[in-house]
Amino acid sequence: MQMRRLGRAGPEISVVGIGCWEAGGADWGPNSSEREVVAAIHAGLESGVTWVDTAEVYGQGLSEQIVGRALAGRDDVLVFTKVAPTEGSGLRPEQVQSAIDASLRRLGRDHVDLYQIHWPDDSVPLEETWGAMAGIVQAGKARLIGVSNFDRARVERCLAIHPVASVQNEFSLLVRDDRAGLLSWLADAGIGYLAYSPLAAGRLTGGLPPGHSFGDGDWRSGRGRFADWREDGEEWPFDEQPLARALAGVDRMRPLAGRLSASVAGLALRWVIEQPGVSGVIAGSRDAGHTRSNAAAGELALDAGELAELEEIFAP
Repeated sequence: MQMRRLGRAGPEISVVGIGCWEAGGADWGPNSSEREVVAAIHAGLESGVTWVDTAEVYGQGLSEQIVGRALAGRDDVLVFTKVAPTEGSGLRPEQVQSAIDASLRRLGRDHVDLYQIHWPDDSVPLEETWGAMAGIVQAGKARLIGVSNFDRARVERCLAIHPVASVQNEFSLLVRDDRAGLLSWLADAGIGYLAYSPLAAGRLTGGLPPGHSFGDGDWRSGRGRFADWREDGEEWPFDEQPLARALAGVDRMRPLAGRLSASVAGLALRWVIEQPGVSGVIAGSRDAGHTRSNAAAGELALDAGELAELEEIFAP
């Protein structure tokens, strides 16, 4: 498993981490069994993964509880979690204090290795919230603090108060926005970058057949850049549907995956890992086999030609 430092001052981490959004059930449907989820986490650790990423809002704390049970007695695994603003009232300093204590209870730990603001909310001045986050470090409840879904301007406001260890944003073959300037700036500033949804919420796993569509009960069927419906509520023409185009690209990846004896998901993950400035990818699954397969991306080698081939397949 390849290792990289998380920013300039963070710990060495595996380039693949275990994401535990699915473990919370809710958006992804209920867990078939907690034992299965724990087994998936253990499979990743056995494959060389050194960190787990979760959040208080994943299943209203259920994900953190399961992570705590899976890692009981294990001090060798890094734990990252997140605190989310309350809709309409933002993220108040007192909420940060109570949230970290609740997360630590669920995780069964006296500190986390990285505590992150889940998304920005301007209802409360960011400076007040980040000051409270810095207090969590001073209290010894978090070794490092970071942010998620933040742009450069907000990161700079945080830096004026306390160092930012990492930024966790969406990044994949289908979502490359941060390559336009944020990634290089973060690297120069010594800030780590964790890519979430590197498989585009399942679209790049290779497991969806051509012509697949998400059911009405699936959150991915809503409006948006990957959904069947445009933001204005009109249906995409079939040949322009984001999901159809993504799956067509996945089919074009299969020959390369075969030549390298790799999975389609592994190629998609490795492409993200190879982007300058990326510290690691967050790959989540409740299936032990998938977790092992995702971890294998940490050892996969792609040359310049192979990376260019993937670039061409998913060219904007």
